[in-house]
Amino acid sequence: MTDTGQTDLTGRIVIVGAGHAGGSAAAFLRQYGWTGPITLLGEEPIAPYKRPPLSKAWLKGKADADSLALRPASFYIEQSIDLRLSAGVASVDAAARTVTLDHGGSISWDHLILAVGATARRLHIPGADLDGVLELRTAADAEKLKAALGPGKRLAVIGGGYVGLEAAASARALGAEAVVIEREPRVLARVACDTLSTFFQTYHQQKGVTFELDAGVEAFVGQDGHIGGVKLASGRVIDCDAALVGVGALPNESLARLAGCACDHGIVVDEATRTSVPGVYAIGDCTRRPLPLYGMMGRLESVPNALEQAKQVASLLCGRPAPPPETPWFWSDQYDIKLQIAGIPHHAVSIIVRGDPGSAKFAVFHLDAENRVQAVEAINAPPEFMAGRLLVGNRKPVAPDKLSDMSISMKEVAA
Repeated sequence: MTDTGQTDLTGRIVIVGAGHAGGSAAAFLRQYGWTGPITLLGEEPIAPYKRPPLSKAWLKGKADADSLALRPASFYIEQSIDLRLSAGVASVDAAARTVTLDHGGSISWDHLILAVGATARRLHIPGADLDGVLELRTAADAEKLKAALGPGKRLAVIGGGYVGLEAAASARALGAEAVVIEREPRVLARVACDTLSTFFQTYHQQKGVTFELDAGVEAFVGQDGHIGGVKLASGRVIDCDAALVGVGALPNESLARLAGCACDHGIVVDEATRTSVPGVYAIGDCTRRPLPLYGMMGRLESVPNALEQAKQVASLLCGRPAPPPETPWFWSDQYDIKLQIAGIPHHAVSIIVRGDPGSAKFAVFHLDAENRVQAVEAINAPPEFMAGRLLVGNRKPVAPDKLSDMSISMKEVAA
C-alpha cells in the first residue's frame, strides 16, 4: 500500500460497483479535478441509488427509483462519466490492468476502484429455494418484498437486526402481520446494548409485532413451490406468506482475490483506501478498514462510511490532502422512532442512560475507563446524538453525573 497520490489526472479509472460508494467516488473525482476517463460499472439495471429507504419508504410506496436516485441521469452525461448498467464484472487481471465483463469484452484501467458491496448471508437449510423466501439488498429485492405485504398477509422476519426490525415496522404499516424470529435471547443482540434492545422489542410489540427469541430456524416449509411457514428447531411451525432473511451480509471479495488483494473478512485497505495491490483501491461495505479513533481495523456497513471512503480515494487520486478521519455513524427509522448512533462501543466499560426510555426520547452513552464517550445511541434525541458524536471524535472525558442529569444541557456537558 505505497501509492502516494497522483499528479497526472488523465488516466483511466474504472469503478466496479455503482452503489452509494461507487457512484459517489465518480462524482467526487470529477469535483476534485480528475479529467481522464471514468467508467462506472453497475450490476443492476438502474443508476446509483440510496439503499436505506428500501426497507422503509420504498416498501410503503413512498419512494421510487427516481426519488431514490443519487443524482439525475443527466449528471453522468454532463460529467462525462461512462455509466454502464447491467454490467457485471467476471474477473480482474491486475498485471494486465484489465477487467473482463460478464457479457464479454474487457476494459483497461490505470486505476481500479472496487466498490462491490456485500451480499446477504443466506440460510443453507431445507426450503431455502422456495418462492417467498426473500432478502433485502437491492431495489429488485424490495419490489418482491413489497408485493408480499398488505392486509391479511403474514411476514416472518428471520433475524432481529436493524433491517429486520425496519421491515417488520413497514409490514405493520401496510397492515400485514409480522413475527421476528431471532436465535439470540434479545433483538439487536450483536449491534446494540440491552437497554436499546428492550426498548425496541417493547415498542414493536405495542405495534403488533410478535417475537420468537432463542429460536433457531430448521427449515422453510411450503407446498407447490411456495413458502407456507418457518419450522423452528423446536419443531414448531410459524405460518407465513413470505419470509425475509436478514441475518447479516458477507463482503464481496472474489474480484479482489483475483486481483491478488489481501482480504480478511473484507478487502483490506489503508486509511486512503489502498489495497495491497498497487493501482487497486476498495471502498464501501466490502472493505476492512482502519478505524483511527479506536486503533483497530473493522468493517462498516453504512452510507457515511461509503461517502467517507469515496472522498478518501478521490482525494488520493487527485492529489488533494486527505480528508480528516470521521466518527462512524449510523441510523435507523422505525415507525415514528429515529435512532441515531455515533461511534462504536469498543473498550466501553460503563453505560449512562440520559432521559427516560418510556418516553421514547433518550440516549445511551458508552464510556471507557477514562470516561470518554466511545459511542452514543440516541432515540429521538438529536442534541444528544450531535454532542455525543463530537465527544466521540474529540476524546474528551465527561462527568457521568452531569451526563445523566437532564437539567444540564448537552452543550454544558460537552463544554
